[in-house]
Amino acid sequence: MLNRPDTHSKLFGYLLWIFGFLGAHRFYYGKPITGTIWFFTFGFFLIGWIIDFFLIPSMDEQADSRFREGEVDYNIGWLLLTFTGVFGLHRMYMGKWITGIIYLLTGGLFLIGILYDFWTLNDQISERNREVKFN
Repeated sequence: MLNRPDTHSKLFGYLLWIFGFLGAHRFYYGKPITGTIWFFTFGFFLIGWIIDFFLIPSMDEQADSRFREGEVDYNIGWLLLTFTGVFGLHRMYMGKWITGIIYLLTGGLFLIGILYDFWTLNDQISERNREVKFN
């Protein structure tokens, strides 16, 4: 049996799924294009949202194999982005203090930075974990 890292949580994915008609769980599992489609179509007219209830285990498995585990926890990063993104706390958590302070002073770079982070947070954390491992 393959011992994969558990970078993403099914429980957290299901909690985000509750708001999944806005694409939150899809962004969390590293699917920004469909996350954006879900956002603008209310979970692809709620049909995709219902189907996703059954797809979360496979999305979790894909995310676990795709992203690097390490010092920075994906669940904490996503929790901070989702609920305090405009304050930049997720960026400060990753050690990006300058951009975190910029987000704090500009409301998440006038919300455009928040959108960017929803698209790229998994990759940012994975890269940060790679850097920390080699230092």
